[in-house]
Amino acid sequence: MTTLTLDYAQQLIHNSIALASQHGQSIAVAVVDDHGELLAFARMDNTAYHAGILAQNKAYTSARDRQPTANLAAWAQATGKDMGYWTDARFTGIQGGLPILKDNNVVGAIGISGLSEEEDAALAQIALDSLVKN
Repeated sequence: MTTLTLDYAQQLIHNSIALASQHGQSIAVAVVDDHGELLAFARMDNTAYHAGILAQNKAYTSARDRQPTANLAAWAQATGKDMGYWTDARFTGIQGGLPILKDNNVVGAIGISGLSEEEDAALAQIALDSLVKN
C-alpha cells in the first residue's frame, strides 16, 4: 500500500466501531489520506456531535503533522506555545489521532473521539493493529 485506499479506510472504521461496541462505548471515527483529506467517517448513535468534528480534526492533524496528536500537545506544553502557532484552526493536540504508516511513510491517519483522550488513542492503535495482523 503506497496510498490509503477507501477499502482500507472503511475497514478501519468498521474495526473501530466493532471494538467500541464490544465495550458498550460510542465513538466517532475518521480516516484521512496523507494530506488530511477525509476518506471515511462514522459517528455512532448516541455520540456527541462535537466528537465527530474532533475525530476529523485529530486525523487531519496527525496526517498533516506526520505524528500522533499527543506528540503535538507534549511539544506545545514543553515549549510554551499554543495551538495557534500552526495558524491552522483544525490542528489539535488532543490525543486520539494517529498516523497510518507504510514502509515508514505516512499514507493517512485515523482520529477517534468520544471517550477519554487516552481511550481514544488506545482504541485508534488497537484498530490499526487489527488490520496489520489480518
